[in-house]
Amino acid sequence: MKQLIILAATMMAVATISSCKSSKKNADTDDSDAVATIGPEFNADSAYAYCAAQCDFGPRTMNSEAHDRCADWIEQKFRQFGCEVQLQKADLKGYDGTTLKTRNIIARANPSATTRLLVCAHYDCRPWADNDPDSTNWRKPVMGANDGASGIAVMLELARLMQNDTTLAVGVDFVCFDAEDWGTPQWADVSDNGDSWALGAQYFADTLPKSYDVRYGVLLDMVGGQGARFYQEGVSKQYAPAIVKKIWHAARKAGYGSTFPTSDGGMITDDHVPLNQKAGIPTIDIINYYPDCAQSSFGPTWHTVIDDMNHIDPATLKAVGQTMVQVIYSEK
Repeated sequence: MKQLIILAATMMAVATISSCKSSKKNADTDDSDAVATIGPEFNADSAYAYCAAQCDFGPRTMNSEAHDRCADWIEQKFRQFGCEVQLQKADLKGYDGTTLKTRNIIARANPSATTRLLVCAHYDCRPWADNDPDSTNWRKPVMGANDGASGIAVMLELARLMQNDTTLAVGVDFVCFDAEDWGTPQWADVSDNGDSWALGAQYFADTLPKSYDVRYGVLLDMVGGQGARFYQEGVSKQYAPAIVKKIWHAARKAGYGSTFPTSDGGMITDDHVPLNQKAGIPTIDIINYYPDCAQSSFGPTWHTVIDDMNHIDPATLKAVGQTMVQVIYSEK
């Protein structure tokens, strides 16, 4: 899926481009950031079930029956939660010339609200486990429990919580991007400048009406892994530093400052890049970062055959979901 470039802090500055909430302060919390939650309680068990339901379809790789059936299910769930749903279909070309039958799913919660946020994730799976330590798995599909399903699961639970909530001051456009993970595999003898990734998000940004107006965007990517922490991603800090500050402050208010350290992560090619660069929507990426993992800074399951429900932690879903509740319900 995404590409990661690790940069030192000085280089970043000059770049052009437990399911129970803790009430304790931590190293990332000062007296002005004492826990003070607002909004409903995020149900991690519910989000976990939504994650499992996606995996029950099998790997949701492009042009597969599992992909299309899961897309139908996601659309139906958002409609069930009172969202107005729009489908954006397109035939897009993969890095190898394959025609990909893509379907972005746009679900508008609290559709009458004129002030809106964008919250997004991708739902397709990596067709090739090209980072698996066993080379015999490199052409096997990835289940994508964390890399795809976890972000959609958090969005579905947020939509369920927001249903019929008259206290909300803003609306949310939940956008489920397709064809994020058809990027050039490591084993392919093909150069990759990053354009082969995030195809659904690129199409969304390229075709967005000039009248489309949201305050800012938040991308949720790999937000359910065991032991995950969410460092501040570099492209997000470049294009939307105020939003980074807002989300990480909300995490501390919700009691999850230790899960959202204020340290820098890498600069990542992901769905937020075209939203920032092409659509002009300041968008940040909440994405796991494992600085001490030898296999990948995205964690030990990234693009491997073990990205399955055995490695999803409801406590991680809770930390991200409750932070997003804090963000959404803080907007006026």
